[in-house]
Amino acid sequence: MEKKWSIRLIRFAAIFGVIGTILGSKMSGDMDYSLRPIHAHILLVGWLSVFAWGIFYKVYTVKYKKLVSIHAITAMLGALGLTFGMWMYNLNPFNLNETFVMILFIVGGTLLLLAFALFALITFLTEDSK
Repeated sequence: MEKKWSIRLIRFAAIFGVIGTILGSKMSGDMDYSLRPIHAHILLVGWLSVFAWGIFYKVYTVKYKKLVSIHAITAMLGALGLTFGMWMYNLNPFNLNETFVMILFIVGGTLLLLAFALFALITFLTEDSK
């Protein structure tokens, strides 16, 4: 189970890495750094954290396999939800209701927080490597 989620998380992280670097290039080219917080979260949460979780699952075996799936899904939804919600909150290009946009932002961040907490728990539920 861990190996299947490992490559999924790494591929997801790679997509975030591409998006984050494209955004950084665009900001640099435009000399407009107003999207720095979004750029930083895309790279730190979407690329770095998700990639690290993917590597962890490649290296370690978790005792309770269902937790791996729950964590990976929560992590991907949280990373996507937080960064998309942050983008919508800052730009709101579709002129959506401000309350809806804030809720989207908060739900994404909350899912990501749960993913981090679940991962911390999972690190204590790994089998000894030999």
